[in-house]
Amino acid sequence: MFDEIMEKFEGSPSQQAVIRLLLERGFSVSDEGRVVSGGIEIPNTGIAREIDVDRRVVDSTTDAILADGELRRIFQNISQVPSLMDLAPVLDLTVLSIEVDDPDAGGIVATVTGVVADRGVSIRQTISEDPEFTDEPRLYLVTDQDIPGSLITELRDLSFVRSIELQ
Repeated sequence: MFDEIMEKFEGSPSQQAVIRLLLERGFSVSDEGRVVSGGIEIPNTGIAREIDVDRRVVDSTTDAILADGELRRIFQNISQVPSLMDLAPVLDLTVLSIEVDDPDAGGIVATVTGVVADRGVSIRQTISEDPEFTDEPRLYLVTDQDIPGSLITELRDLSFVRSIELQ
């Protein structure tokens, strides 16, 4: 789906940058063509500054979104999910980041969370990046417990795991 969305803006890397930001941040587009997070409007100048494009690029991108029925449905219904990952150091949480060989394979989240649960480690939050929207998607587990080295080894030894990082 991500590739299909980006193809609609082929030939305009600046508009593709706007699209990528909207998707990454979970920002919606209102009926008036304003970028919003919930009911809060995000100024186009702020978006433009964030990705180093002209404000008019944001305007033309939101206009294009509203003019396309499929894009309109996507960007008027997207929402943001709060993440504990950035709060982990403040709340004394542990973040385990896992990169896999084939992110489209089935059962990855179930297998990883099953192994963690079998070891008695409680998971506070699981975030799985969508392979459609991210070049190198990762699975993140947030826990309020330390992760034993033996569990990290057990996860690393799963056939589909490419790398593991503790944050």
